[in-house]
Amino acid sequence: MTRPCNDTFLRALLKEPTEYTPVWLMRQAGRYLPEYCETRRRAGSFLQLCKNPALACEVTLQPLARYDLDAAILFSDILTVPDAMGLGLYFTEGEGPRFERPLREEWAIRDLTAPDPWHHLRYVMDAVAEIRRALNNSVPLIGFSGSPYTLACYMVEGGASSDYRCIKRMLYERPDLLHHILSVTADAVSAYLNAQIESGAQAVMIFDSWGGSLSAAAYQEFSLPYLQRIVAKLIVESGGERVPSIVFTKGGGLWLESIADIGCDAIGLDWTIDIGEARRRVGHQVALQGNLDPGVLFASADRIADQARRVLDSYGPHSTGHVFNLGHGISQFTPPESVTALVEAVHSHSRLSRTGSE
Repeated sequence: MTRPCNDTFLRALLKEPTEYTPVWLMRQAGRYLPEYCETRRRAGSFLQLCKNPALACEVTLQPLARYDLDAAILFSDILTVPDAMGLGLYFTEGEGPRFERPLREEWAIRDLTAPDPWHHLRYVMDAVAEIRRALNNSVPLIGFSGSPYTLACYMVEGGASSDYRCIKRMLYERPDLLHHILSVTADAVSAYLNAQIESGAQAVMIFDSWGGSLSAAAYQEFSLPYLQRIVAKLIVESGGERVPSIVFTKGGGLWLESIADIGCDAIGLDWTIDIGEARRRVGHQVALQGNLDPGVLFASADRIADQARRVLDSYGPHSTGHVFNLGHGISQFTPPESVTALVEAVHSHSRLSRTGSE
């Protein structure tokens, strides 16, 4: 494996000097792009789009054709893992993802096993390989998975939840059952991410999207140890090149020091914490990714540029270890031209901060 022609993203994750701050966006291939909507229409459904390697490759590359982004991220969904466990994933218009067989009975939980990613999730590995070929070593490819706790939320609730009633009942009444789900899922995620790396992913990210819904004590017991277990099992070098890992807990600003201690290369930040404060707290132990409020992209180009500069200046000029991103996924209602304004502002201002000229 050789580094891409533009390896700025990888160097930033490894805290190496960069000429500017690299930028990519969570959910950068999505419904805000008309070309994505057209490809999804041709696919027939979101799930069919995810499971078709050629179409997954097509939508992964679409934002790179529009914008000067510094990384591509595999187009897939975090729920492919529980789907491969036999829970019966389906999507209902207006309701989001649902599972036909949520984990509510003890026998079903005890029977849960980790799927073989090369068999049950082969379509993802085929997509990773196809995207790497199509990128032709231009920018790095990011692989990803959901965290065990976030996946467990969907697996127990049966879909998205506003109050996490079912999983929190299990967490407090039958923690042994939840720990079993988390343990099996951690093994599944580790194998899944390593298979993505073996297929060509050059960095990996773990999305702990619902970890912030936990109490401080519960996070330390039901999310963090399983994140650490996964990170410890990840392939860290492929083809002579380091494969960095990013951990993102939405709402996890209270626990940055604990996250930094699990061995990941970078922490993703949501928009509720000042990135300068985050950097002071973790020092140079890890790189930081983030953390513009996605809502900024509904403002004018001048306001977008101003807010981007605020994030960059807060992190600190001449500083290594920063990957610019949103604090969560881009909204489907975002005007495509807003992303142009953001990427241009990040690149130009960070270059100016380093060199004193555009």
